[in-house]
Amino acid sequence: MFALLLLWIGLVSSFTILGSWYARRFGRYDMLMGIYVAFGIFSNIAAAKTAEFDLIVGTFYAPAVVIVFSVTFLLTDVVNERFGLQETRRMISIAFISQIMISLFSWLVVELPPAPFFHHQDAIEVLLEQVPRIVLASWIAFMVSENLDAVVFAWFKSKTGGRHLWARNALSSIPAMLIDSTLFITIAFYGVMPVVPLIIGITITKWLVALIDIPFMYMNRWILYRNQPQDAIHTPS
Repeated sequence: MFALLLLWIGLVSSFTILGSWYARRFGRYDMLMGIYVAFGIFSNIAAAKTAEFDLIVGTFYAPAVVIVFSVTFLLTDVVNERFGLQETRRMISIAFISQIMISLFSWLVVELPPAPFFHHQDAIEVLLEQVPRIVLASWIAFMVSENLDAVVFAWFKSKTGGRHLWARNALSSIPAMLIDSTLFITIAFYGVMPVVPLIIGITITKWLVALIDIPFMYMNRWILYRNQPQDAIHTPS
C-alpha cells in the first residue's frame, strides 16, 4: 500500500513538470493553471470517498483525493517562483470561481428528473450532491490555505534572495496544509464526526505529499530556468 501511494504521488506530481515545460516554452502559465483548476474541481468531486492510508507511522483515514489536492500547493509554488505572487493569486481566484460553477452545475444535474430507464440516480447523487456545509468548508479552507501558501512562499523568497528553495517550499506548504485540514474538517464535520483523528490523518498524508514534492519543485525550477538567469525572466509581483 505504501509503495502504491508513493507511486501515485509521484505520478500526480509529474504533471507539474509538463506545465513547467509549457511555461518555459511559451512564457505563459496557462497549462499550470489548467492543471491547478482541474485538480481543484476533481478534489470537490472525489472527496466523497474516505480512504484508508496505511503509512509507516500508522494507519490514517482521509479523503482519497488528498493525494491530488495536496499537489495544488506545489503548483502555486511553481507559478509563484516563475511569475510572482500577483499571478499566483489570480490563478487561485480563477480556480475558486471554477469550483463555485461546478458546484452549481452539479446541483442542477442532481435536481433534473432522471429518465424512466436511467437507474443510477442514487450513484449520481452520492458522487455530485454535496452537503452545503461541506461545500462552504471546502471554499473557505481553499481560499485561506492557498493564499497563505502563496504569500509565505513569496515572503521567504524575498527574504532569502531566491535561495533555499526547499525551505520556502516546505515552510509555506506545511503550515498551509495544516490550516486547510483544520478549517475544512472542523467546519464540515464538527458535531458529526470525531474531527481530531480526521485532521491528524489528512494533515499527515498531505505532509507526506509535500515531502515527496520537494524534488519535483527542484525539477520544475530547473525546467523553468534552464540556460536562463532567474533574474532575467522572473516577473515580480
